[in-house]
Amino acid sequence: MATYAVGDIQGCYDALRRLLDRCAFDPANDRLWLVGDLVNRGPQSLETLRFIRSLGDAALTVLGNHDLYLLLVAENKSFPRKEDTLQPLLDAPDADELLAWLRHQPLCHSEGDYCLVHAGLLPQWTAAQARQLAREVEAALQGDAFHEFTGNLWGSEPAAWSETLSGWPRLRVIVNVMTRMRFCTPDGIMEFTRKGKPENAPPGYLPWFAIANRRSADSVLITGHWSALGLKITPNLLALDSGYLWGGQLSAVRLEDRQLFQIEAAAKR
Repeated sequence: MATYAVGDIQGCYDALRRLLDRCAFDPANDRLWLVGDLVNRGPQSLETLRFIRSLGDAALTVLGNHDLYLLLVAENKSFPRKEDTLQPLLDAPDADELLAWLRHQPLCHSEGDYCLVHAGLLPQWTAAQARQLAREVEAALQGDAFHEFTGNLWGSEPAAWSETLSGWPRLRVIVNVMTRMRFCTPDGIMEFTRKGKPENAPPGYLPWFAIANRRSADSVLITGHWSALGLKITPNLLALDSGYLWGGQLSAVRLEDRQLFQIEAAAKR
C-alpha cells in the first residue's frame, strides 16, 4: 500500500486522472491525500468532486479556501466572481449531495509524523494543537450553525491568534491560518495582501514555514495553496502547489519513499 499526497487540483480533473495513472494509483490498495482547493478556476470542478467522493476511504482531503468559498457561494453568502468556474457544479442534480460531502471534510489531518493542511500553521501551534482547533471549525461546518457560520467566515481580522478569542472571530482565525496564510511575523501576526514569492515578504514578515523554532517543525507538514512558492520539499515540509493551473505542474509525492510524480500543464492560462 502506498500513500500519494497531491497538490491543488482546482477543478483540473483530467490532469488529476493522468497524474494518478502515472503514479499507478490503485484505490483498492493505495491512499490519496489531497491538500485542498479541489475546485474552481479549472474547468471540471464537478467531475473532480464526483471522482474524489467516489473513492470513499481511499481518498482523504482537507479543505482549502476555494472549497470554503464554494460553500459560501452555495449558501448565497458570497457572489460568484467572473473568474469562477463553479456554476456547472452548482447546477448539477447531485450538487446538494456533493456540497454536503464537502462540508464533512476536515480542515486539518494528523497521522503519525504527518500533518495535512491547506495553507500552513502558525509558529505557536503544534500539529496536535492544530488538529484540536480544526475540530472546532468542523463542528460549525457540520452542525446546525452552518448557515450562520458561512455568514461570519470571511474577513482578515483578527490577524493573530489568542487563546482568549471566542465565537466567530476565533473560528475565523483558525480558518485563515489553515486555508489562507502565507506570511506571518515570528509572533504569529498574519498578512494576507501579499501573494508572491517568499522573497517578497512585507518588512517584518516571513513565510510561515521559515519562522525559527516554529512548534510544528517536529512534524512533516503537507501543504498547498502557494503556487508562487512552487514545489518545496524539505525534511519537514512537502509544499505541493506547483501551479498546474498557471502553466506549471500537478504534483504528487509518494510518502513512503518521497518519489515525485508530475504532470505538465499544456499551456499557461
